[in-house]
Amino acid sequence: MTQIKLLTLEQLPSILTAQNIADYLVIGRKRVYEYMQLSPAHGGIPCFSLGKTKRVEKKDFEKWIADRKNNK
Repeated sequence: MTQIKLLTLEQLPSILTAQNIADYLVIGRKRVYEYMQLSPAHGGIPCFSLGKTKRVEKKDFEKWIADRKNNK
């Protein structure tokens, strides 16, 4: 049985990986990458490329979460 480690926003680093976001939201990393591919105007997570990887600034992730809450 796999134990899930629940994280708070305060515990997350200032630059997030897809795995950081997946762990926080308790969803699969593949789903996070799908959100990263969407335009922020269409509900996607704002991100930037670092080589072949994607990263997200924590402040942008916090805003994305707040926007999801406000668009019920």
